Amino acid sequence: MNKVILVGRLTRDPELRSTTSGFNTANFSVAVQRNFKNKDGNFDADFINCVAFRNQADFISKYFKKGNMIGLEGRIQSRSYDANDGTKRYVTEVLVDNVEFVGSKNDSSNSSYVSDNNASSGFYPDVSSNNTSTPEIEVPSSDPYEDFDSEITLSDNDLPF
Repeated sequence: MNKVILVGRLTRDPELRSTTSGFNTANFSVAVQRNFKNKDGNFDADFINCVAFRNQADFISKYFKKGNMIGLEGRIQSRSYDANDGTKRYVTEVLVDNVEFVGSKNDSSNSSYVSDNNASSGFYPDVSSNNTSTPEIEVPSSDPYEDFDSEITLSDNDLPF
């Protein structure tokens, strides 16, 4: 199985090109933060080259710019080619199958990340609206863990197997 899921920020604007066959490709790089700190106490990032084709390429080049958060799914592909100077070059990149917005609509105008509950549902931007308000968070009225330390009794009929 060859499957990759990445969440990170675009390091540059997607570069939209057209092949000789007439379909579009978009090349871009995603900075993905590692989940551990280095010896200096900072988080390092990996810069991963990605390529999208056809409709995905058009979509990415239209809605994503440098600095935007992006979530993508794809597969790793390695290839090689002969450079103009006669040397053999090797390339490893992610071929993008699916892409989603990770930040909120106003994330593109803000440099700070603003979480949005719609991010995981794959919403698309409403280009006709200029509403940049952040949704309010509903705070529960009672403590959901108030019975956490009490004993629970189960019978064999309560188990699903």
